[in-house]
Amino acid sequence: MSFYEQLVAETAGSRDAFLAIPLVRNTLRNGAPRSLYLDFLAEAYHHVKHTFPLLALAASRTSDERYQDALVEYMAEERGHEKWILEDIGALGGDQNKVRIGQGGPACRIMVGYAYYAIEQISPYAFLGSVHVLEGMSVLLADQVANAMKASLGLESEAGFSYLRSHGSLDTEHVAFFRGLVDGFDDPKAQRIIIDNAVIFYRLYGSIFHDLGARAELNHVA
Repeated sequence: MSFYEQLVAETAGSRDAFLAIPLVRNTLRNGAPRSLYLDFLAEAYHHVKHTFPLLALAASRTSDERYQDALVEYMAEERGHEKWILEDIGALGGDQNKVRIGQGGPACRIMVGYAYYAIEQISPYAFLGSVHVLEGMSVLLADQVANAMKASLGLESEAGFSYLRSHGSLDTEHVAFFRGLVDGFDDPKAQRIIIDNAVIFYRLYGSIFHDLGARAELNHVA
């Protein structure tokens, strides 16, 4: 078994728990209101804007040149993706500027804060736990969510879905790149750090969707 296969196997329970979150499950089946999708994009903006700084921080904190090279390549690929999210928000009638100058919800801020902490206080390799979760879930779910949202909103245009489409099936090469990267780690300590942090990030990322679901229920009741 390769390390990537071990990573997938040991985090399978956390992955299944994420996919069982009511908001995730229901959106895949039925789509969601425009307001909820805009709330999701706002949360995405507030963690995606930290991707480049986190990659740079991890690169500056490791002496592993193979890992540094991979992080630099990731940086070139990931820079500016938060701008696509703002464009999607504007395309769907949301307030781009309000999102840009605002901040994410508590769960989003906790996830981002932990990412910085993990790189600085645990290991630069800890960041790969978040990459596994965020990229893996994007490739698995992004196109399905976009299709369900378009159907539920009665939209024909792709305007408003550039972020999801770019991180859906089109992003499979990033997962292949990630797999090649982690399969190159043979240090059990580094492997355990990546696995443990993937489990943590499944929970932290899932908390954002629990919060979005709870907020949507409150808005519905109001």
